Amino acid sequence: MFIQTEQTPNPATLKFLPGKPVLGDSTANFANAEQAAVSPLASRLFEIDGVEGVFFGTDFISVTKGDADWAELKPQILGTIMEHYTAGAPIMDDAVAEAGGAEDGFRDSEEDAEIIGQIKEILDSRVRPAVARDGGDIAYHGFDKGVVYLRMQGACAGCPSSVATLKGGIENLLRHYVPEVTEVRAV
Repeated sequence: MFIQTEQTPNPATLKFLPGKPVLGDSTANFANAEQAAVSPLASRLFEIDGVEGVFFGTDFISVTKGDADWAELKPQILGTIMEHYTAGAPIMDDAVAEAGGAEDGFRDSEEDAEIIGQIKEILDSRVRPAVARDGGDIAYHGFDKGVVYLRMQGACAGCPSSVATLKGGIENLLRHYVPEVTEVRAV
């Protein structure tokens, strides 16, 4: 098995491409070992000293480090991912995979259903593919009085350019296509 790595715009995050599906059509973000308990692979990655975040995309794994050096961490992470895939172990526990892991956003108003549908379509078709190339994802959390609430995940969370991406890129795009959008805020 050959695992490729790619740098991301976030110097603290590296993207690992195992050449096999990771989560298929969904994503999962783990900010600590406690959250990672639902994933055998994420749990193993958090056992590596210096790993501070794990994100699973459709076909990639983004790992965020603390003060550790990539020269020391990268071989350990590669070995852990390779061992996991070679053993044929699941990425997520079966119960979690069946539940589908819903986002914990707030309730949207039914009167805004058409606007929310447009927002989600733009996010899914134009924003998420671009953000995934950088090793991250963006999660919709709600729409209220013209404000769209989004959460940056994976390499995009804590990235120095995430505010510019959110405000300059995503906000402008949504405001252009959905006039009801007045602002985008990070959750």
